Amino acid sequence: MCVAGDAGSLMELKKAAVSAEWELTPGAMNEADAVGQIDAERPHILVVFGSFERLVALAAERFPGMRIVADRDTPGATEVATSLDEVRGLVKGSPRPGGPIAEPDRARSALDQ
Repeated sequence: MCVAGDAGSLMELKKAAVSAEWELTPGAMNEADAVGQIDAERPHILVVFGSFERLVALAAERFPGMRIVADRDTPGATEVATSLDEVRGLVKGSPRPGGPIAEPDRARSALDQ
């Protein structure tokens, strides 16, 4: 989920974060809308560009497993993107929920050893 201060910035942030590998929520431009979407959508990653320190702290407190990418060093953020160009890499570098999926035959043979 992406959060930015205005429509143009949100569009640019979503373009920087989008990938065929994951789905984006509509995104938000203020704290109230962001909290509502977090509660409804339960995103695994929150990408925040702008002055949203309270939102980052709230998300980190309520959802300790959520990865939070921010554009500044903010308490609760797990990654800092210094530019839009870094966003996709930081999101893509995130571990998937539940860890890697092993092929059943390989997992079984590893247990048998």
